[in-house]
Amino acid sequence: AFYQAVGLPVKDAEDFVKFMISEFSYKGKTVMVTPMRDFYITPGLGQSEIRIAFVLGIRELKEAMEILQKGLEAYIRQA
Repeated sequence: AFYQAVGLPVKDAEDFVKFMISEFSYKGKTVMVTPMRDFYITPGLGQSEIRIAFVLGIRELKEAMEILQKGLEAYIRQA
């Protein structure tokens, strides 16, 4: 598998991930990403980062990124 770490304009990526799973959907769908905080040894690193898994289908990857973008916009608006 291939993974990409991505920094987001959020204070706590874990809260964002919980929002995406429990409160957000776009066109009836959401995406699952992983907070990066637990992948670092140094405390405080990865606080605003997520890990995205590489998806083999380009169409599916584009759709997932669109959903992620819409979710991030909704999360920031409600913060």
